[in-house]
Amino acid sequence: MSLDSMPTFERGSFRDRSGRVFLRHGQVFRALGRDGLQDWEAVSQKAFLQTAMQSGSIVRTDTVTDVFPPGIDFDCTAVLNHATIPVITWPFEWSFSMLRSAALLTLELLEDALCEGAILKDATPYNVQFVGSCPVFIDTGSIVPFEPGQIWEGYRQFCQMFLYPLMLQSWKNVDFQPWLRGSLEGISPRDISSLLSLRDLFRRGAFSHVWLHARLQSQQSVRPRVADSMKASGFSRDMIINNVRGLRRIVERIFWKASTSTWSDYDRASAPVKRDAAAKEKFIEDVCQSRSGQSRSGQSKTWKTIWDLGCNQGRYSRLAAKHAETVLAIDSDHLSVDRLFVVLNAERNRTITPVVCNLADPAPSLGWRLQERQSLEHRSQPELVFCLALIHHLVIGSNLLLADVIDWLASLKATVVLEYVDRRDAQVQQLLANREDVFSDYNREAFRAQVDRAFVVVREQSLADGTRTLFWLQPKD
Repeated sequence: MSLDSMPTFERGSFRDRSGRVFLRHGQVFRALGRDGLQDWEAVSQKAFLQTAMQSGSIVRTDTVTDVFPPGIDFDCTAVLNHATIPVITWPFEWSFSMLRSAALLTLELLEDALCEGAILKDATPYNVQFVGSCPVFIDTGSIVPFEPGQIWEGYRQFCQMFLYPLMLQSWKNVDFQPWLRGSLEGISPRDISSLLSLRDLFRRGAFSHVWLHARLQSQQSVRPRVADSMKASGFSRDMIINNVRGLRRIVERIFWKASTSTWSDYDRASAPVKRDAAAKEKFIEDVCQSRSGQSRSGQSKTWKTIWDLGCNQGRYSRLAAKHAETVLAIDSDHLSVDRLFVVLNAERNRTITPVVCNLADPAPSLGWRLQERQSLEHRSQPELVFCLALIHHLVIGSNLLLADVIDWLASLKATVVLEYVDRRDAQVQQLLANREDVFSDYNREAFRAQVDRAFVVVREQSLADGTRTLFWLQPKD
């Protein structure tokens, strides 16, 4: 492979001192130091890992001999090549069922590894990604040989980043995403303990995995001696397996029983959807079919990435999936996204990835030097964007400026299907009903002026009641 360009190191991988992830020519590689190579050679041929790679639950990984990254900050002795994940998402962008499925995959792999003399040295959801709706474990560097007397160092991490967020959502109906966005290390035992009632302490797992953890956290000086004494007393592999199986039973029995939300029934029951769905589907189909030729994979899917903003139950995401390699189904309504994921996951859909994201308050780049976990726009570049029945919510519902919304859409450098909903529409009137109307920039004339400034209008089409118009837009150079 040509070495004519410098590699791009993945800023989120620096914490692993035995290896570093880097990108070259669109491919993903992992540089291994001497210790990392020894660990990989010890575990790579184990049956559980080979089976998981064949099934797709661990990212496909091969050793390569013709790529070595210059300028790396440790002695690189080998390089692995990983299959590329179409889009990277973070745990604070997942729904409850997405986090739960990632937790179960982590525990399943950990148990399989332990049974064959290996272990996962950490247990963070950042080790898992989604190909469509299918969870895939990507951090092969965290799979290492198990040493006699070794403890599972990832246990606390699993609790803080998997178990506690799931408990918070299930037991308290409090969205976990802001907590994981606010701290990349998850929810501390002390914080989750303070949120639980006396009744909650009788729930499965609360005493042993929350209360006892909180007590240990309050006695910081005890913690190092606890780990040493566990090793000295012959802490066994079977004890870890029993703990993992217990955690798995807890996670399997945790459910989020929310019955409704603001938008969870919109696609099924709202008048605009019933009235306009067929016309919108035909319009979108025309846009999707406007490209000719074949995709890089040789299939008829001619768009690499499509974003469906305000996807709801994924009606138009499914249509887009017929024409795209990857579809991001994005919505701020957690329950809507969760229901969509459950259906897609049951289908083993590998094209549509649901994302929980409030476009008026998206997650910025986070972590060390604001580069460790990059924003969505750094991770995904759409070629086609659906913005259907959304712009009035952004401008009126979220107090954004119309010009800024149009500028943001134009900045994506993508084809856009935009549905304008004017002031006479019942939903706009409802948004304005209980507030002062200060939105002088939101009117048809202003909208069209902003669109003409930033885009070329390929086609427009009025919908049935005359208050909604579809626009097919191309960004100006």
